[in-house]
Amino acid sequence: MKTLIHARTINSSESSSSNIHTSSPEECTNLDSSSTEVIGASLKRLTVGSGPSDPPSEDSGENFTKNSSTSTLVKKVTYVQYQSELQMPDIMRLIQKDLSEPYSIYTYRYFIHNWPMLCFLAMYGEKCVGAIVCKLDVHKKVVRRGYIAMLAVDEKYRQEKIGSNLVMKAIAAMVADGADEVVLETEITNEPALRLYENLGFVRDKRLFRYYLNGVDALRLKLWLR
Repeated sequence: MKTLIHARTINSSESSSSNIHTSSPEECTNLDSSSTEVIGASLKRLTVGSGPSDPPSEDSGENFTKNSSTSTLVKKVTYVQYQSELQMPDIMRLIQKDLSEPYSIYTYRYFIHNWPMLCFLAMYGEKCVGAIVCKLDVHKKVVRRGYIAMLAVDEKYRQEKIGSNLVMKAIAAMVADGADEVVLETEITNEPALRLYENLGFVRDKRLFRYYLNGVDALRLKLWLR
């Protein structure tokens, strides 16, 4: 399945370029040694904010200044697990904003209703600025495979490690549920997404030619947890 992340990782890297990662629509309904150390190191390296949710200040309507105050923004971002259908519009808004391949409400519900514990939102005050949607099932009757279907971060809040924190939150939930590995697809041209995942220990597993509707190839990335 084309990871919705190919899910063009909507925040694929903490960079200002396209940060969307998602799979192709048809794929969404057909999915069937160092990794642990890397994830552990990443969790220690990237602090997930859980402080107060003060509203952001927007000076002159421009994006937030990327400087030493970055950590302040990160600390004000809180991460919450999906709780109800009321959060669906925020998730769809983030993902559809930069998505080149459209998804119906049923695609979102397939993932989120079946695996709500693997959907996380990044909140800055009352505003949803990031979201990740995943699944976890048995692959080839042997391996418990986690799949990152969609990852998106609001363009004004990128380069703040929000995408990385969302991925680590999801992976931690998968590990707690016995996952053996995690996979996803992302456009071969999506450098920010590739950097984000490779920094977290993912490796390039396979090239999928003309995987997306726009004709662009995809790279399947994999993270072994056992």
